Amino acid sequence: MAVDDDLTQLSEMQLDVLQEIGNVGAGNSATALSRLIQRRIEMNVPHVALVKIEDVPEYVGGPELVVVGIFLRVYGKAPSNILFLIPRESAFALVDTLLGRERGATTELDAMDESALMEIGNILAGSYLNAFYTFTGMSMLPSTPALAVDMAGAILNVVLVQLGEMGDHALLIETNFQADDQSISGHFFLVPDPGSLSTIMNAVGVG
Repeated sequence: MAVDDDLTQLSEMQLDVLQEIGNVGAGNSATALSRLIQRRIEMNVPHVALVKIEDVPEYVGGPELVVVGIFLRVYGKAPSNILFLIPRESAFALVDTLLGRERGATTELDAMDESALMEIGNILAGSYLNAFYTFTGMSMLPSTPALAVDMAGAILNVVLVQLGEMGDHALLIETNFQADDQSISGHFFLVPDPGSLSTIMNAVGVG
């Protein structure tokens, strides 16, 4: 639709609001994670952008990079999907930090590790969606997360097949975790259903 095409050019104000939503969501996520593991975690959002859905794997290192993907469905006025992608080695480092292990201890993910990563997905999704509500008044609720370990391109393809119809663009919120002297990067994507992007952008435009 022409309307969605127009939405790929975000105004300065929309970008500012989206960046602030990212910052608030990251701050709330860091607080929740710090309480959970009883250690200080800091998070920041260096980059927010609207990207083409087919370009998503490029932002995490290319379609062949093995990543941990955490997927949630979002319900509400603007039905969407959330995909949190983090390179496998970074996921190992994040698990070590969360579970208080020596750095480099995790080389494969067991059920406890996957549960910890899905809890991060829960916290991130809840924090970012709450921030959306704060700035736009639009309520969106996440489902229980699912997790997969595969190449970034393969994970995206599976998600696309399962969902069938989705919009052409995703909102990227780059997310950095900082614990002790270690920095770990992940990529949080909000992928609106067809029609939901205009609902979100209109809300951001007037929020």
